[in-house]
Amino acid sequence: MNSHGQDEQRVAWAVVGTGIGPLFLAATDEGLVNVVFHATDAVRDRALERLASRLGTEPVEAPGSPLLAEAIRQVEAYFAGERQAFELPLDWSLISGFNRQVLRELASGVAYGQVVGYGDLAGRVGQPGAAQAVGVAMGSNPLPVVVPCHRVVESDGGIGGFGGGLETKRKLLALEGVLPEPLF
Repeated sequence: MNSHGQDEQRVAWAVVGTGIGPLFLAATDEGLVNVVFHATDAVRDRALERLASRLGTEPVEAPGSPLLAEAIRQVEAYFAGERQAFELPLDWSLISGFNRQVLRELASGVAYGQVVGYGDLAGRVGQPGAAQAVGVAMGSNPLPVVVPCHRVVESDGGIGGFGGGLETKRKLLALEGVLPEPLF
């Protein structure tokens, strides 16, 4: 309990090696709250500062924590080609409004090996003219890979943008069989 008589929120974090480089994972008692690409020491430190500021508590490195153990297991299975869907509780507290609505639709409505256009996803949440706003929502996704923003592409067949970099997006889409594996 904190000085106000409220339960202190716990935030556990770990860095996991994957086929696209190290991923930073953080979880609260509610569920997985953050995934960050390219988790070098500097990137990890910035993520920890942001989480402490946003959630009001210092994250603790705890890869064996019950809060993280299942998320780590499922992420490793996904990258090993042994899992196509994540079945994890998610903590949506880092995102709200339209962005949260779009990301929830993406998480529940676009399966492994499928892609959706920005405009199509906008239509699914009742905002058919909001393709650019969907792009903003993808860029603000606090849970990439698990909430699969890599599956959102341009309607003309282009790959679109990606916060983790286009090479990372290509690798994720290749893992899911949407694109061929890169030759080199």
